[in-house]
Amino acid sequence: MLSHIHIENFILIDQLSLDLSKDLTMITGETGAGKSILLGAIGLIQGNRADLSSIRDIDRKCIVEAHFDISNLGLKPFFDTYDLDYEKITIIRREILPSGKSRAFVNDTPVKLSVLSDLGSYLIDVHSQHQTLDLGKDTFQMDVLHSYVTHCTKDHEVSAAVLLNNYQTELKHLKASVKLLNQLKEDEARLNRESDYNQFLLEELDNAQLDQIDITALETENDQLSNVELIKEKIEHSQALLNNDELGVLEQLRSINNNLQSISSFNTSYKDTVSRVHSVLLELEDLNVEITNQSDVLEINPERLEQINDILGSVENLLKKHQKQSVDELILLRDQLADAVFESQGITGKIEKLEEQIKTSEIELNRVGEELSSLRMIHAPQLSQQIMQLVHQLGMPDAVFEIQILKSDQFMVDGMDQVQFKFSANKGMELQSLQKAASGGELSRLMLAIKSLFSGYKKLPTIIFDEIDTGVSGVIANQMAQIMKNMSHKMQVIAITHLPQIAAAGNTHLKVAKTTLDQSTISKITALSTLERIEEIAQMLSAGNVSEAARENARVLLG
Repeated sequence: MLSHIHIENFILIDQLSLDLSKDLTMITGETGAGKSILLGAIGLIQGNRADLSSIRDIDRKCIVEAHFDISNLGLKPFFDTYDLDYEKITIIRREILPSGKSRAFVNDTPVKLSVLSDLGSYLIDVHSQHQTLDLGKDTFQMDVLHSYVTHCTKDHEVSAAVLLNNYQTELKHLKASVKLLNQLKEDEARLNRESDYNQFLLEELDNAQLDQIDITALETENDQLSNVELIKEKIEHSQALLNNDELGVLEQLRSINNNLQSISSFNTSYKDTVSRVHSVLLELEDLNVEITNQSDVLEINPERLEQINDILGSVENLLKKHQKQSVDELILLRDQLADAVFESQGITGKIEKLEEQIKTSEIELNRVGEELSSLRMIHAPQLSQQIMQLVHQLGMPDAVFEIQILKSDQFMVDGMDQVQFKFSANKGMELQSLQKAASGGELSRLMLAIKSLFSGYKKLPTIIFDEIDTGVSGVIANQMAQIMKNMSHKMQVIAITHLPQIAAAGNTHLKVAKTTLDQSTISKITALSTLERIEEIAQMLSAGNVSEAARENARVLLG
C-alpha cells in the first residue's frame, strides 16, 4: 500500500508531505483546485515520462517520493531480478532537474523508467476517466476474463495461469522459429543466386592446385631457365680457367705444389706451405667436380619454362581478380567458397527440419489454446453474472452483460480467443459492443463493477479512482460508495470524487484547495477533521452558501 507521499516543486505544489491510510481515502476539492496533480505525481512514481513543464520553479529540482509497504506482496524475486535492495517499506523517488534530465531511484538505487514502470504495475492501479475508454479495448477485456479464470482455477492441477505460461513459452519458440525460417529462406534464395558463380570460382581455385604451389621455388626455377645460356656460358668459362692444360688454375697449382714439395726437406716452414697448398688443391679439385656436375645437369628446357610461366601467370591473375596479396589468402578464399557451396547444398535440409519444428509447435499451441479456451468458456458466464449483479445494484436493473468468446485460427499473445464484452442497458435493447451500448455514466458504473471484482483477482495493494462517479448521482452514488467501501476491506482505495455521498464513505478525507501566496498560486492538500468533513460535505451538498440543514445532512451521511 501507498503509506506516504512527498512532493516538492511540482506544478502547483510547492511542498507537500502526506500520510495515507490503508483503507478508503476520499479526495475532494473545487474544479481546478489541483486534484489531478496528485495523480500526475503518482504517474511519475509509476515511470511516466516528465519534462520541464512539471517543474514549478525552474531554478530548483522537482522531487516526488513515495513510500510503499510491500511486505505482503511477494516481490522479493522482482528485486533480485533487477539487483535492487529489498525493503519492506520501499521508497521510490523521481527527480526532474532544471536541465530537464530525469532520474529515478528505488531504495536509493538508480533505475531505468522501464524498471519503475514494471514495479509500479505491482503497486498501484490508477483508474482515470480516460481509462474508462479502455473498457472497450480487446486487451483490457481479455485481461479481465483471464484474471478471473486464473483466480477460479488457481487450485487446479493445471491452472489457467500455467496453461497461459506454457502457451506463451511455446509461442515464443514458434515466433523465433518462424523468424529463423524466414531468414533461412532469404539465405537460400541469396545462395541460390550466388551458387553457380561460387561454384565456378571454387573450381577455378581448385584447378590452380594452390596447395602444391611454392611460389619462391617456382620463381627461382623461372630465373634459372630464363637465363640458362648465360649461366652455361659462365660455367664453361670457369671450367676452362680451371682445366686448361697449360694455363689452367688447377695445372698451375699442381706445379706450385710439386715445386714446393721438392724443397720441403730443407726447412720445416716449407712443409707447412706445401700442406696448405695441397689443401687448396684438393678443395679446388672438389670445386671443379661440383662445377662440372652443375654443367652436366644444366639444360635448356623451353617447355618447362613455359609451364612455370603459365603457373605464375595464373596465380598472378587470381591474386588480381580476388584482390589478394598471397597464395595463402587465395587458399583461405577457396575454403570459404567451399563452405558457401556446402551451405547452399545443406540449407534445404535445415529449412525442412525447421518447418517440422514449426508444425510441432503449432500443434502444441492449438492443444494448449483449446484448453485455455475451454476454461474461459466455462467461467465466462459466471463472471458475466457477477458483473451483472453489481451493475444492477448500481441503478441499471434491466442491464444485460455478456462475455462472448470467438475462436480464432491466429496465435495471439493470450491464446486463440477473441473476447468481446456485450452490453444492453435497457430492456428490449439488443446486446452491442460497449462503445455503442453504454453512455459515459453507464460505462463508469460498469467499470467500477469490473474493477471491484478485478482488483481482488489481481491482488493489487492500491487502487485509485479519478472521478469514476462521473454521470451518476443520488442512490447510485450511495451504491458506488458502498462498493468502494467493500473494496477497501481488502485493499487500499483512494477516490477523487465530486459527490458528497461518496466522499462521506471514506475513512479519511483529504481536501485540495488553491491559495495565493506572494503573487503565486499554490495547491495544498490537507486531511480534514470530523468537523471539517461536515463542513466540506455540506458545501458539496449546497453548491453555495452552507445551511444548517446541509450540515445536518452531512452528519447523516457521515453516520
